[in-house]
Amino acid sequence: MLPSLLLLFVIVPLVELAVILQVGSAIGTWPTIGILVVDSLVGAVLMRTQGRAAWQRFAEAARAGRPPAREAIDGALIIGGGALLLTPGFVTDFLGVLLLLPPTRALIRRTLARRLTHRMVVSMTSPPRASHRPRADDVDGSASERPSPDMGPDRLP
Repeated sequence: MLPSLLLLFVIVPLVELAVILQVGSAIGTWPTIGILVVDSLVGAVLMRTQGRAAWQRFAEAARAGRPPAREAIDGALIIGGGALLLTPGFVTDFLGVLLLLPPTRALIRRTLARRLTHRMVVSMTSPPRASHRPRADDVDGSASERPSPDMGPDRLP
């Protein structure tokens, strides 16, 4: 968790700043700012159009009675791509465009599905533990109403 936060809040902004300074020194300050503003505007429009299309596909899948898993993942990737495009910087803009364009989004979706399918299948097919271990204070049966200490909130009977 700490390496992810370090990457997100320290390394990415430093990389963005370095790239912005390099571009600014190559083409000038105002053109660099202009590119970043236009990037954000194009990103907002692209996010809106792609988001609307993903929402329509989601609704069609739901109407057809099939699980809209692919459409839900697409929606999440579009939101992430839009957020990256709205963040000032060239590196995040590049990543945001990758998430918003349908061909690259499909590649990213397939990669995510391959990496996460095993975890999702295991968590969906594993039945919750329904067994109750008696406690030492379970003499009069009053403790049988309480969950055992090893049961988390997702394992309550």
